Amino acid sequence: MSIRRTTALPGFGLTLGLTWAWLGIIVVLPLSALLLKTATLTWARFWQLAVEPRAVAAIGLTFGASLAAGLLNALFGTVLAWVLARYRFPGRALLDALVDLPFALPTAVAGLTLTALLSKDGWLGQLLPAGVQIPFTRLGVVIALTFIGLPFVVRTVQPVLEGLAPELEEAAATLGASRLQTVLRVVLPQALPALLTGFALSVARALGEYGSIVFISGNLPFRTEIAPLLIVTRLEQYDYAGATALAVVLLVASFAVLAAVHRLQRWSARGLSGHGAEARA
Repeated sequence: MSIRRTTALPGFGLTLGLTWAWLGIIVVLPLSALLLKTATLTWARFWQLAVEPRAVAAIGLTFGASLAAGLLNALFGTVLAWVLARYRFPGRALLDALVDLPFALPTAVAGLTLTALLSKDGWLGQLLPAGVQIPFTRLGVVIALTFIGLPFVVRTVQPVLEGLAPELEEAAATLGASRLQTVLRVVLPQALPALLTGFALSVARALGEYGSIVFISGNLPFRTEIAPLLIVTRLEQYDYAGATALAVVLLVASFAVLAAVHRLQRWSARGLSGHGAEARA
């Protein structure tokens, strides 16, 4: 006599159906509408709108600043995650809470705050060397994107570092490894998949950022104008074809970046599992 096992949660079929339905409404439907709108354009018209000099400059700045911000977050976010995971000190709880501030802070408020702090008369702007200006420059765009993307790296890497046994580092030190060798050969391989995930999330978040950049960038065409802002500008001008073409280019490029990072994640995960199997053998 077989005993049928029951669970409190619905079965696989129902949960899978609900998952696809929810993703279809939230993700697939809007993207399908965008692609259908793009299908009304001829290929020649689409290419003309996509390679317009102003659009190319905006897309180049968006991806360049997003990748730069992602690399900065990957570096300093990992250091911050290490400090939070391994050390106990006065004010740690406050520092841990401040990491999540960009999640809760409205992006427009973040942009206004950064502009006020980094302007020539701001608290931080007064400390800059003469002739160095951050607001209304590309450096200001990178700083704003770094600010909004930092929590993604910290919150992704921190749990991995907390779960990494300190005994592994002590064993490496006992075997004669230096601190740098311990980081590169013991800590980094364990944290690399999470680090790549945080980097991808940070870049993806930066690609679509709008509110925090509007104020600090100055929105100067060919200099500090980002692609999301150009899309909004074209919509305000009732240039739906131009906005749609730029949105599709940004969408395809974003998918390409995420696909490349996910491929690196799988490669690093396979390398880590293979290294672990060799160590056990």
